[in-house]
Amino acid sequence: MTTLEYLNDHKDKFLNELLDLLRIPSVSADNKFDGDVRNAAMFVKDQLIAAGVDYAELYETKGHPIVYAEKIIDSSFPTVLVYGHYDVQPADPYELWDHPPFEPIVKNDRIYARGACDDKGQMYMHVKAFEAMIETDTLTCNVKFMIEGEEEVGSDNLEAFIKEEKQKLLADVILISDTSIINNDTPSITVGLRGLSYIEVEVTGPNKDLHSGVYGGAVANPINILSKLIADMQDEEGRITLPGFYDDVLKYSEAQRAEMAKAPFDLDHYKKELNIEEIKGEKGFSTIERVGIRPCLDVNGIWGGYTGPGSKTVLPSKAFAKISTRLVSNQNSDKITQMIIKYFEENAPKSVKVKVTPHHGGTPAVVSTYSNGYQAASKAFEQSWGKTPIPTMEGGSIPIVALFMQELKIEPILMGFGLDSDDIHSPNESYGLFNYYKGIETITCFYGHFSQISKNS
Repeated sequence: MTTLEYLNDHKDKFLNELLDLLRIPSVSADNKFDGDVRNAAMFVKDQLIAAGVDYAELYETKGHPIVYAEKIIDSSFPTVLVYGHYDVQPADPYELWDHPPFEPIVKNDRIYARGACDDKGQMYMHVKAFEAMIETDTLTCNVKFMIEGEEEVGSDNLEAFIKEEKQKLLADVILISDTSIINNDTPSITVGLRGLSYIEVEVTGPNKDLHSGVYGGAVANPINILSKLIADMQDEEGRITLPGFYDDVLKYSEAQRAEMAKAPFDLDHYKKELNIEEIKGEKGFSTIERVGIRPCLDVNGIWGGYTGPGSKTVLPSKAFAKISTRLVSNQNSDKITQMIIKYFEENAPKSVKVKVTPHHGGTPAVVSTYSNGYQAASKAFEQSWGKTPIPTMEGGSIPIVALFMQELKIEPILMGFGLDSDDIHSPNESYGLFNYYKGIETITCFYGHFSQISKNS
């Protein structure tokens, strides 16, 4: 039996197992789900054992456990290190979901659930690809799995694991499926990811909420002040105003930008999908460039005062905001975080107190298109999709990619299969059945090509 035949014969099994994993609400950001996060880790461990690994364990951290497993066939064979994560984003607001987020459904050839694409669906493809190769005796590489439960909160404890277990993690390539392709007719491989700096701001005015009629106009309103501070961080052309923010941003040549522009992109379709009349972003750059090679700043949440039904004339004591910057090229997340902290501390008026709390960050990453891993991934797409993939820069962040490159000295291959329409981090997240099954097939192809290319290099 060929690997593809095995895949086709076990589609229902592969789907039902993924649905079982999706039913586990493994939300890493909320400690009320800690038990569920551990249950998801156990599920992944058990499935790896069932798939045929020699060894699997839960590596305990200060936070959620890391699942490590391996299958060593022959020490002379190349080794593939697979990374993924089993934790998911919070499902809030629940009321915007068409169905409960942790009760997965299959509708219109798509799986709907929190984590369907990011990253349970994509991570689990690797488990099933491995199983298919084991069952058909076609695996020609050693395989190691490192599946964590804290990617959505910054992977803080993964760094310690990597530094402590460098020998255990020795490999020739790191294979990651946590990114997207352009569309199902145009496969692509991500070669660049933006970094991240994430902070939370608390602005305090009076020592209690006040009547806005009695005190309005005489006492500082924290919401007003916070809103102005945030608004002043960007100018009318969409540029971030923090002094020195762009110092380390790489400038691309016109030739390089022209190459990026070759990627298919339909602006009208883009606006239609989002139900917007116009796009907005930094002046002088295309949409593709804005989300790939340019940094940005966004308010991810803002609150304070009265937000219940009807009206309440209150001058709030406090206002809060969660703010993130996406970073590119040579920008350093720690440097940018300190820059933002300094901005709020120096520009907040004396009529309020301001407290800035850093959350997780991540370094931008750019990977080579000339490595053995990239060439194997390209050939894998050619084999399974019949088309050569396009290298693309992606706007999201996977903080540990740069860490892998720095600490393990291994080139990661970002071979994802998601689509922008999957709505990751949003209500009604989904993942196409086509992408799930085609992803498994493509991953099995990768191993064959990587083995052959490694032998010849």
